[in-house]
Amino acid sequence: MKPKEEPSLEFSLDVKNGVPFYKQIILQVEMAIADGRLEKGAQLPTVRALAVDLSVNPNTVARAYAEMEIRNIVVTQQGSGTFISEKQISIDAIERERILSQITKEFITKASSYGFSPEELVEAIKDWGSDTQKKEALS
Repeated sequence: MKPKEEPSLEFSLDVKNGVPFYKQIILQVEMAIADGRLEKGAQLPTVRALAVDLSVNPNTVARAYAEMEIRNIVVTQQGSGTFISEKQISIDAIERERILSQITKEFITKASSYGFSPEELVEAIKDWGSDTQKKEALS
C-alpha cells in the first residue's frame, strides 16, 4: 500500500466521559472514514507519535491500532506504518446525532459553569468557524 498524504485528522481525548481512550481513538478513526476525512490507504500517525500528541501511554494507542486491525479497519505493514484498509465504514445519522449531542451538552455545561451566555457561545463558534475557513483557504 502506498502512503497517501498525511490525513487532516486531529485526535482529541475526553478524560471525563468515561469511554476508554483506546475506544475514543477507534471511534474518531471510524467517523473520519465514514465522512471522508480519511480515505483508503491514508497513513495514520505512528503509535509513538500519536501517544506523544495525546499525552497517553503508547500501549493505549497500540491497543486501539490492534483492535482496528482485528476489525479490518486498518492494515499494518511492518516498517512502513498503519494504513486505512478498504473496509467501508458508515455511521448512521442517529449515531452521529448522539455523539454531537453528547459533545454539545458537555461543552454547554462547562461554558455555563464559567458564566458564558448562549449568545456568547454562538458568537465564539461562528468566530472559530470563520478562522478555520480562513486558514484552510490559505493552505
